[in-house]
Amino acid sequence: MRVLLASPEPKVWSSRKHIPLGLGYLAACLRQAGHEPVIFDAAVEDEPVEAVIERAAEARRPFGLIGISATTPLIPDAWEMAETAKKLGLPTILGGPHLTIMPLESMEKPFVDYVFKGEGEHGLVELVEALEKGRHPGGIPGLFFRHNGQVVASDCSPLVEDLDSLPFPAHDLFKIDRYTNLQPLTDGLDPHARAFTIVTSRGCPFQCIFCSKPVTGHTWRARSVENVVAEWRWLVRDLRATEIGLTDDIWNRDLERAKALCRALIDEGLNTVPWITVHGMKVNYGDPELYQLMKAAGCKRVGFGVESGDEYILKHVIKKGQTLEQVRDAFRWAKAAGLETMGFFIFGMPHETEETMDKTIELALELDPELANFMLAAPFPGTEMWDILQREGRIFSQDWRDFAIHDERARFEIGEMTAELAERKWREAYRRFYMRPGRLLKRLLRWDTWQHAPTRLRDFFRFFVGHRRVRA
Repeated sequence: MRVLLASPEPKVWSSRKHIPLGLGYLAACLRQAGHEPVIFDAAVEDEPVEAVIERAAEARRPFGLIGISATTPLIPDAWEMAETAKKLGLPTILGGPHLTIMPLESMEKPFVDYVFKGEGEHGLVELVEALEKGRHPGGIPGLFFRHNGQVVASDCSPLVEDLDSLPFPAHDLFKIDRYTNLQPLTDGLDPHARAFTIVTSRGCPFQCIFCSKPVTGHTWRARSVENVVAEWRWLVRDLRATEIGLTDDIWNRDLERAKALCRALIDEGLNTVPWITVHGMKVNYGDPELYQLMKAAGCKRVGFGVESGDEYILKHVIKKGQTLEQVRDAFRWAKAAGLETMGFFIFGMPHETEETMDKTIELALELDPELANFMLAAPFPGTEMWDILQREGRIFSQDWRDFAIHDERARFEIGEMTAELAERKWREAYRRFYMRPGRLLKRLLRWDTWQHAPTRLRDFFRFFVGHRRVRA
């Protein structure tokens, strides 16, 4: 069967685009089973999804199913895409983080035929084969569908325990030249890099109250070093990657494994292509040797999830499982190894005050990473923070699109933590960090600042000026 795997276009302010790796895994499993997957990522396509579907039908090579993956901010766009495909006669299945949390919400839509809950590599193949052979889809773990007008619900699909058993993502099906680099925000690296992502493990055992990881769960499962290196070799030598990003939630959970991976990259001569940790790695699973090995293995930049500069908020509110001392150690060791650093900070958590957010700003200035990524807290459904706010707070957002983390609007209030306070401190953080004379001069002297002047100007108004918003 020909299967169209689709991702809606992220309609958030960030212009950064990198491949939706989840679709790559689904495509690889379908292809391994003898089917023909096609990937449609609306973020980089120059035509609407209906044009692709209609052209396939005209060529007498129609699709038999469209699978659409969506996070919470993209679910309205996923519904629109599913409705379009359904009008053209395609069965539709939705999956991804939001669908795993709220599967019944989408089953209420008449244009959604199936919803998948959990990791979908095996379940999607089972569904496609059932449809192809005219079999009833009942019994597939994680699958929701209608039968005699009633929704048939299933338990969540079991986690894939042996990640080495999965084929490498179908990197070759992506239009890689249309993606920008992996660096977030105001980075100045080549925006036309052949930037691929790789995941070496799934899941995270920590339970920060803001973090939504319904698909991968609270367990941590790692691929073998040999398996990761084999994919890395393919990316560098066959697909000509010029930049690689690790997208694990916590790739360094096993410190010795992380070191072994770095040593293997060095031994294989794969350290000539720069790589970064796209997400924030844990500060309490590292030592000076790890960062030295990362540098020798080709790592250029490492990101850390700092979140807060207040010990109480970090331990008792966010439940991060790390200390400020460990944060300072990680930044010091990474910088000593010659790595650029990136820090992630969150403003407006429940029970925060002006004083706690001031401590976060001061910590960011003290750590002085190459990039500081300041975010306003977003209460994703399925998280502990969502439950807290349902009981004790007031959520402003009325549309799932409002839950994009890179936005300048607070989404809730709780106690003395007002939206106005969170937004004001968030904007103050950007102003105090990036408007320092030395930092500002460095930015003005960079060639990309002037090459991408319109984008830089928009960022300036977004971070430092903003605009008044009306709330119900």
